[in-house]
Amino acid sequence: MNIGMLWFDNDPKIALSGKIDRAATYYRSKYGSNPTLCFVHPSMLAANSTDHRPGDSLKTNGIEIRASRSVLPNHFWIGINGSAS
Repeated sequence: MNIGMLWFDNDPKIALSGKIDRAATYYRSKYGSNPTLCFVHPSMLAANSTDHRPGDSLKTNGIEIRASRSVLPNHFWIGINGSAS
């Protein structure tokens, strides 16, 4: 992904998938297309999945979730996967 939207959500009452859904809803309304990829800080994946291993990716509602140390905690880099087009 070369271009995306940075989203911040630190609501402790919402699960990771809910935060990504909120970001995806805003992305769709702003850009008119569905996001397919979201990068989050590795600690966010570890906190939300007991069986997640480093290097694994998850999916929620058609959006692939990958860990990246370059994304700060509670931030979401969401957009369209360049290899999917």
